[in-house]
Amino acid sequence: MDPVTEKREYRDDYDDKTLYIPGPTEVRDDVIEAMAEPMFGHRMDRMTDLYTTIVEDTKAFLGTDNEVVILTASGTEFWEASTLNLVDENILVPTCGSFSERHANVAERLGKDVDRLEYEWGEAVKPEDIRAHLESTDKQYDVVATVMNESSTGVRNPVEEIGDVVADYPDTYFVVDAVSALGGDYVDIDEHDIDVIFASTQKAFAMPPGLAVCVVSDDAYDREVEKGESSWYGGFRRTTDYYDRKGQTHSTPAIPIMLAYRKQMKHMLDEGHRARDERHREMTEYVHDWADEHFAMFPEEGYESQTVACIENTRGIDVAATIEEVSAEYDMAFSNGYGSQLGEETFRIGHMGEHTVESVEALTDVIEDVAGL
Repeated sequence: MDPVTEKREYRDDYDDKTLYIPGPTEVRDDVIEAMAEPMFGHRMDRMTDLYTTIVEDTKAFLGTDNEVVILTASGTEFWEASTLNLVDENILVPTCGSFSERHANVAERLGKDVDRLEYEWGEAVKPEDIRAHLESTDKQYDVVATVMNESSTGVRNPVEEIGDVVADYPDTYFVVDAVSALGGDYVDIDEHDIDVIFASTQKAFAMPPGLAVCVVSDDAYDREVEKGESSWYGGFRRTTDYYDRKGQTHSTPAIPIMLAYRKQMKHMLDEGHRARDERHREMTEYVHDWADEHFAMFPEEGYESQTVACIENTRGIDVAATIEEVSAEYDMAFSNGYGSQLGEETFRIGHMGEHTVESVEALTDVIEDVAGL
């Protein structure tokens, strides 16, 4: 096969951009600096100190009694792992955008029988629809899998209410993709019977990319044990049992990123989960007010994301040109709509992690200037 790209040598003279994309997002200087510690072995006591710190700090931040797994991976790893660990045959995936659809595609590639509950892009998944489907079908679903924050459309699905519905079906497990929400949008995991919820560190956790965080209920762990077949790398039993015995990961981790995680999680604990949620809520309200003044919000009203604003291009501005000029002239990066379906029809602002209303306002002022609003 002929290559489609040629080598482009990485240079040392790139301009730094302030990131307002749906991830990665801005990272504190001291968190970046934490990655520069001298290297050490991943089977040393020092690694046990590091890994047990970040696992237990994450439990404390999220307020969960469930197990926490932190692996060197993208959050995508837990699309595969949760499917392999929990699904014998049938899985129900409500789809309302690119990432929920991708979750369904992963399950199909793994040979599972996937039913979709399909919504138009921009619409949110409704708990009553899931209940109606579960009540009317003859199928026994092993898993209902829902994306919490559909960053392609800026929709925040009501996973709490969906979890309450699935809890009425004790043989069905509830899996939540919270890749671009967890850490910036409060969810009570234990209260709403979420069996598996996972995220990537480069989103609302405001850390460098490279780690996936997964919270696993006792029921999900027991289900995997009963099932007998599971993911090797992301198996709940394998990862949590190794942690219980050794306080480490079963395979070599990205130690520098875990050092960054340790530093950032201390900041997150200092701020607190509720306070972090409130700061993100304030940014959301600001961006929505700005969008309502100049454009319109794309998501269904009342279901807007708390970390990624998807804004409908009602004024027909040249989105690509505006993004390019904002980047070139102001060293700020925001995003166009997702893929060919929404490319010029929408644009997206990631207001997550360490951003504030003031920092987001700096971007919207620049967009107004460049687009002539």
